[in-house]
Amino acid sequence: MGHYQSNSVTIGSNHITIEDIGRLALQDSVCELSTQAEFVERIRLGPTTVEKLVKEGHVIYGVTTGLGESCTVTISPQLIAELPSHVIQFHGCGSGAYFDDRQTRAILAARLISLAKGYSGVRLELLEQIAGLLRNDVLPRIPQEGSVGASGDLTPLSYIGAVLCGYRDVVYKGEVMEAKKALEKVGMTPLVLIPKEALALINGTSAMTGVACLAYQRAQQISHLATRLTSLTILALKGNLFHYDETLFSVKPHRGQQRVAARIRQDLLVSSAPKDYSKVHRIQDRYSTRCAPHIIGVLEDVLPFCKGVIEAELNSANDNPIIDVANGGSVFHGAMFYGGHIAMAMDTLKCQVANMADLMDRQMASLVDPNYSNGLPANLSGCVGERAAINHGLKGLQISVSAWTAEALKGTMPASVFSRSTECHNQDKVSMGTIASRDCVRVLELTEQVAAGLMIAVRQACTIREEREGLEMAMSEESREFLNEIKAMAEFVAEDKFLDPIVRKLVGRIRDRPRALY
Repeated sequence: MGHYQSNSVTIGSNHITIEDIGRLALQDSVCELSTQAEFVERIRLGPTTVEKLVKEGHVIYGVTTGLGESCTVTISPQLIAELPSHVIQFHGCGSGAYFDDRQTRAILAARLISLAKGYSGVRLELLEQIAGLLRNDVLPRIPQEGSVGASGDLTPLSYIGAVLCGYRDVVYKGEVMEAKKALEKVGMTPLVLIPKEALALINGTSAMTGVACLAYQRAQQISHLATRLTSLTILALKGNLFHYDETLFSVKPHRGQQRVAARIRQDLLVSSAPKDYSKVHRIQDRYSTRCAPHIIGVLEDVLPFCKGVIEAELNSANDNPIIDVANGGSVFHGAMFYGGHIAMAMDTLKCQVANMADLMDRQMASLVDPNYSNGLPANLSGCVGERAAINHGLKGLQISVSAWTAEALKGTMPASVFSRSTECHNQDKVSMGTIASRDCVRVLELTEQVAAGLMIAVRQACTIREEREGLEMAMSEESREFLNEIKAMAEFVAEDKFLDPIVRKLVGRIRDRPRALY
């Protein structure tokens, strides 16, 4: 875990967690660079080792050779110093939307963590420059599109390298401006990169990994949010509480589904299953509620696995070549830049998140359909009397929720299977890890919209049960607070109204801070 001084995250040779990245992305913590003597000395030895090996005539990829398929091209000694500038410039060809502020901070932190491992041959000044961007919130504008995930995130990370040198644009205090101007405003001086530093900056998995850290936290929130909404849906549908009995769940020891069932029991104040089922109207509820712990539980069990994969990548030296400063210095040429593990984690996670969208969509379908809602009005319309004929409740919202769900499910196609041979067939098998991370974010966005739709439906259904039917709905204090918070943001729908402002407000609340709503 990151070392803390008040609200700081100190980056050095220590282990950094996803939660540390989340705090830096939210600006809840300040980035500090380690001042431990051992760390400083290790970093100092990196560039001196590179310089020594070059003088001794060693071949070092990206320092004395060209890049990629051009690795057989020898760089003459008088041109070695110019190569870093060319490396940063020719990779600057990204397109599409820019990573948002939180994602950009996470990417910066992820690259800093990797370089701080001391295997990349970069100066302490370069690490301090990246830490300075984070501390001063000078954020490079990084296009999302253009990385195949090996050799790492070459194109996205080149924009960080350019900004460190005073080139390209940044966002500073909400304004887009030239990097050189922003650096001047915060008292920073543009760097001139020395041999190996440009390659070290761009040849790694930090874009996909930074995005993956934040995606993980959003998926974690979706798991809890889907569970709490399931609990309220069960109450609104007058569902059977005995489906979540502790003894029942003890016979199948998947820890994730057991945790979800326990949360539902806590939400609904469930004690034990009845001994006599003869008075139960319908002995088994439909799968979207009865099987919810088994569905959400898969995501719960996948999350710890994904966390381990993401944090292993986050705390790695994902560069090429690797500079080992021990025993006089060695160079290892390999492929630590390959993003296969992040690609797999994100492809896996997005499938389970999309399942949450599908589950919540089915729960909403039951709530709005009088054939399945156990007495709730069609479309959860809040209008009664003669005017009910011209009011439609949540009919339109349910259609939108279905559309968002379909798009989320469509987005589950694994990116990692779409490897494309690139760069003169040097990069003939690539990870597509950055695309997988971006896909996961899109599935999360859609699933959060589905959750907002279900929040409106649950609010509507619970109000009808309690205030119109006089049903006493027993729930935990936390569940009641959750329901009241929804009520404060989404007023009861009696007459037809525009619902998209409410949806956007709820989505904003979900995204405001990880784990803010449960």
